Amino acid sequence: MFKQIFLLMSLILLLVTTYMIFMWVPTELNLGISQRIFYYHVPLAWIGMISIFIVGIASVIHLITKDDKWDAIAHSSAEIGVVFATLILVTGALWAKPAWGVWWSWDPKLTTTLILWFIYVAYLMIRSYSTNQILARRYASVVALLGAIDAPLIYLASIWWRNLHPRLNIGPLAESDSSLDSRMLLTLLVSTISFTVFYIYMLIERIKIRRIEDDLDEVHKYASNEI
Repeated sequence: MFKQIFLLMSLILLLVTTYMIFMWVPTELNLGISQRIFYYHVPLAWIGMISIFIVGIASVIHLITKDDKWDAIAHSSAEIGVVFATLILVTGALWAKPAWGVWWSWDPKLTTTLILWFIYVAYLMIRSYSTNQILARRYASVVALLGAIDAPLIYLASIWWRNLHPRLNIGPLAESDSSLDSRMLLTLLVSTISFTVFYIYMLIERIKIRRIEDDLDEVHKYASNEI
């Protein structure tokens, strides 16, 4: 029942978000219609960074408690997080082309985001290809902690290094002269909530499937030993 509520909420919120982005929010004067990808790009970045924090925290708790539930949370969050990290890069490139005239620039914010993507991939490769799963979980936990360090750097990159990327106009460190139009800010807020609820739903669903997969692996190992 809990899972169905999140699914219904995410569907409704995503529909509302789509309407607000394409029908309600005003068009930005300088970038025009291409700026509307902002309402997808920023929430995707938010989820990509939050997800790696969940991976890191759950991994550490698993190493301390040895409870496989936390490992399932970490692994599931990494699998979903790499999808969001990929979408961050894709939407960023689609936005960069009309804004900067190039698909990619070694802008500090883009570079640290690319590093986050590689961290997700490294975590999943360690988990997938290691023959010793106990060691794999330990090594993957270290990788996840590196991602948790990289995530704040992505947010702070616009403050520490002046570059092509827009200045911070949201969050506690936003510059006072870069506030958004009220309708733009509301649309961004609704979009962020929508993607967050959708992420929670996917995480709950993936954790459930992960636990089933782990149980099947245990049954397979037991059956192999019996044979």
